[in-house]
Amino acid sequence: MTDTPYHDITGRGPVLLLVPGGAGHPMGLGPLTERLAGRFTVVTYDPLGLAHGRLGRPVAEQRVADWSEGAARLLEEVLPAGEPAYVCGTSSGGIAVLDLLARHPGRLAHVVAHEPPCVTVLPDGADRRAELIEQLDGPGRPPAEGESASPMGVFLARVLRPFSAYAPTAPLPAGRLTIAAGAGSRGQVLHRTAGFLAGRLGCAFAELPGGHLGTLDHPVEFADALTETLRSSARTSA
Repeated sequence: MTDTPYHDITGRGPVLLLVPGGAGHPMGLGPLTERLAGRFTVVTYDPLGLAHGRLGRPVAEQRVADWSEGAARLLEEVLPAGEPAYVCGTSSGGIAVLDLLARHPGRLAHVVAHEPPCVTVLPDGADRRAELIEQLDGPGRPPAEGESASPMGVFLARVLRPFSAYAPTAPLPAGRLTIAAGAGSRGQVLHRTAGFLAGRLGCAFAELPGGHLGTLDHPVEFADALTETLRSSARTSA
């Protein structure tokens, strides 16, 4: 592993750390980062280095803490002295940024966790987690010898189970956190999870364009809504 976690940087302005979902591969995020780069220095974190030459290599069972600690090391490398960062993570990346806020709140201006699949927080969480795993990890799962050959294979084999078991335990600075869900996800379990989690944590809740894959399906609209969410948080804290 390199000293500095795998990442890409584009744009100018305040630092915005993006943590992708799935196995952390930033595939398809080009239009989103391009839109955001007009307003932020966008740092896209690739926790397993899958977009940096490591796809196809064996991957161990993943730990949320490893992703969040890697993100913290990355911020130490890229943040100008004395400046905090904005952070946005989606899906499994949303779980990682919740843990980052719990462990390293001091360098974070505001965190947006978009549809983190920590469904165990729900009153019927055990059942919902079992359903989520069954839906995703069904007949289409790659054979064992191909699990590391694709980002989806890595996600199903090494990320889905440990990450979906995560639930925030430490007190979080609610004023620096927004839990977001896709407007297109209304009525679905991850939208319900996001709303429930925001209420439990006492933080802001926001709907962003698209569904669970809004970063890919509606990149321009998602980027603009995310920007407004972060700007609103800055005005509120000023």
